[in-house]
Formats: sequence, structure tokens, C-alpha cells
Amino acid sequence: MSLGEVFVSETLGTAILILLGAGVVANVLLAKSKGKDGGFLLINFGWGFAVMAGVFVAYKSGAHLNPAVTLGILASGADTYAPDVQITFGSTLVYFAGEFLGAFLGACAAFLTYRKQFEAEEDAGKKLAVFSTGPEVRSPLWNVVTEVVGTFVLVFVVLSFGKTPTGLGPLAVALLVVGIGASLGGPTGYAINPARDLGPRIAHALLPVQHKATVAVGVGGPGTASARAAKDSDWGYAWVPVVGPIIGGVLAGLVAQIVF
Repeated sequence: MSLGEVFVSETLGTAILILLGAGVVANVLLAKSKGKDGGFLLINFGWGFAVMAGVFVAYKSGAHLNPAVTLGILASGADTYAPDVQITFGSTLVYFAGEFLGAFLGACAAFLTYRKQFEAEEDAGKKLAVFSTGPEVRSPLWNVVTEVVGTFVLVFVVLSFGKTPTGLGPLAVALLVVGIGASLGGPTGYAINPARDLGPRIAHALLPVQHKATVAVGVGGPGTASARAAKDSDWGYAWVPVVGPIIGGVLAGLVAQIVF
């Protein structure tokens, strides 16, 4: 297949992944949503099924949907990323471009779907959580370690699927993602995908997701005027869910080359 087809496939697949993944977070967290307070396990399953849907959509390109998976395949010593797609510098960049663009577009679509819920939600942190991950305990070094471990498990097991075919296909990947979230997702929200976090975080920075804040008018008391509250996309943390998954994916590929 052509690199243009690879780009379209990865863009569409990753967009579906993020639309459904960000969507389940919005459903659980945002005010005026029917799924509010559905819990972390619902988010885990939502992300798992989101991955399954994205894999089906992007089957032509091998459904990487994740730069860490792309790098893991590269580090594993494979010759191709997908049937008829040779591993080259150019093809690697095409995969990255499709994954990051798809993640951005999927986040925008999730925002449009939950537009009124974003307007009703006053907690800026919950709005940001729809788009990107964040740690429960902020400790950059250990947050990176968590992302390395989670991504290693994802990529290492995905690479093993090719050696031990089960016929489950995308469902197996979905269940793997649910398992990673349930077991390893507590510390950081398990980005395990640089595109999943960075693309939507950029969308958060660009989209009108900030809430209105009441401001004082005149002297002596609150008024009725309102202004847009400052928006924080937490760029100080943004490198963690990029660097951690990259390291984890590469390590998984290197170990898979030895083990498999």
C-alpha cells in the first residue's frame, strides 16, 4: 500500500480511538452527563473498546495508532510495519503524522459531542482530564517509570500476538488495554501512547474549553460581569506521557527481538 494510504488509515483509526476514549472520560467526569460518576473501571473498558474500534478501522496500515507501537516494531528488528509497508525513515514519519493528527481530530470531535457538558462543568481539571492524562501524585521521575512499565506491557504483549495467533485480533488488544488500565493505570491515568496525550492536549489548548468566572464590578462587592477563566493545559507535565511511552515502546521492541 502507498504511504498516503498509511497516513489516511492511521489518521482515521487514531481519530476513532481518541473520540471514543476521550468520550468515555467526558461521560464519566463532566457535569450534566448521563454517565457521570461511572467510575474508573468504566473508563478502562471504554478505552479498551475504543482501541478495538480504532484497530478495525486502521487494519490496512497494521493499526499502530500509537508512536510507541511504531517504535516498538522498529526496535524489534522487523522488516515491515504492515504488509507491503517497508520500515524506512519516511514511512516512520508518515505513521507518526497520522497518529498525532488523528489524535488531535478525535479530541476535537469528542469536544463537539460534549459541548454542552463542557459548558456546564466548572472544574477546569475535569475538562483537561478529558483531553490528557495527569498524575495522582506528581513526581515526574516516578510518573515516567509508570508510563514506561505500562507501555512496555502494551507493546511487548502486542508483539507477542504475532507469534502466538489466537484469532481474537482486535478484541485481544482491547482486553489488554482494559487490563493495563485496571492494573497499572492508577498513578498516571495510563497514557501509554504519546499521540493519545499530546494531540488532545494541543486540542485543549486551542479549543474554547475554559469556563466563565464571575468578576467583581466596581467597588465594594461582586458584580454580574463574567470573564473567561485562565486555561491551563499543564504543559509542565506534557513531556512525561510522551517520553515514558517512547522509552517503554523501544524497550519492549528490543526485548521482543531477543525473546521472540
